[in-house]
Amino acid sequence: MMNTMTTDELAIAIAVPLEAEHVERIRAVDPRITVLYEPELLPPERFPADHSGDPDFKRTPEQEERYWSMLNKAQVLYGFPNENPAGLARIALSNPHLQWIHAMAAGAGGAVKASGLDSETLQKFKVTTSAGVHALPLAEFAALGILNGFKRSAELAQDQAAKVWPELRTPTKLVNGSKLVVTGLGEIGLETARIARALGMKVSGTKRNVEAIEGIDEVSDNDGLAGLLATADAVVNTLPGTPYTEKLFNREVFSAMKPGTVFVNVGRGTVVDEEALLEALDNGQVSYACLDVFAVEPLPQDSPLWNHPKVMVSPHTSALSAAENRLIAERFVSNLRTFLDGGELPHLVDTVHFY
Repeated sequence: MMNTMTTDELAIAIAVPLEAEHVERIRAVDPRITVLYEPELLPPERFPADHSGDPDFKRTPEQEERYWSMLNKAQVLYGFPNENPAGLARIALSNPHLQWIHAMAAGAGGAVKASGLDSETLQKFKVTTSAGVHALPLAEFAALGILNGFKRSAELAQDQAAKVWPELRTPTKLVNGSKLVVTGLGEIGLETARIARALGMKVSGTKRNVEAIEGIDEVSDNDGLAGLLATADAVVNTLPGTPYTEKLFNREVFSAMKPGTVFVNVGRGTVVDEEALLEALDNGQVSYACLDVFAVEPLPQDSPLWNHPKVMVSPHTSALSAAENRLIAERFVSNLRTFLDGGELPHLVDTVHFY
């Protein structure tokens, strides 16, 4: 669907914390743009790209009124209000001019679904994601997970903590020449594949629409996943959480892996049956799991994943980098130019499947 904006002027409200230099970059895109930006109404960042800002920040009643008044004047929002689904629901119902919201997350479908907005309301404006901005840090983290598994870093850390110098030296596994399966050959998956190939790995993977991809040995849909896993040395999941991917990695899929497979998840935690993963870790099908995402977040204190000797737990932070705000602003500026020119916005949230 093409953009149908016909107004001569466009108001953009900055709804989340953002450095002034990036705001100026947005302002400079076109003289028709008015950027609504009041930093005192936005919570301070605790670290680079802290889109939610300091949770202790509270607006006064007067500031709260100003914040929502500012957002309701805009046709375009940079970020979800208060960076949460409730803020999205409120602005969707209170702002009749709203045409487009750019989300900070690469996978904003979950937040859109959690807003509870009905399909009719969701058709009134577009939501784009920051997909692709996080591809490189996620791919680097996936490479870290593969290397950790192949080079036995968990065992080394345990020996170091116990001050143990083993009498027998255990050889590690070569990454070069090994086989990787990437589930989800989108931007994150392809960036993971690029780094893996640079390390000498042979890469296959899955894609919803099966097609040949340069540099990828074999492409299948999820129905063919078990066949790919039979010869894989490592598996990286980048798939989003949807009804079609929920618990894709179940007992049957883990049992299709050859013993000793390294498993990395930088997609969504709901794609993995965690009980089945624990069984695979304990029976040796999976030799090591590097997990940045979980079915329930924060990971519950009683989860056995916390203390499992073959698991690395990352608190859903592998996509973060000090360059994130700049990269998202650059993505938004590119999208904004497309929007103003009447083009098709990329990375739209699918409001049926919510990814």
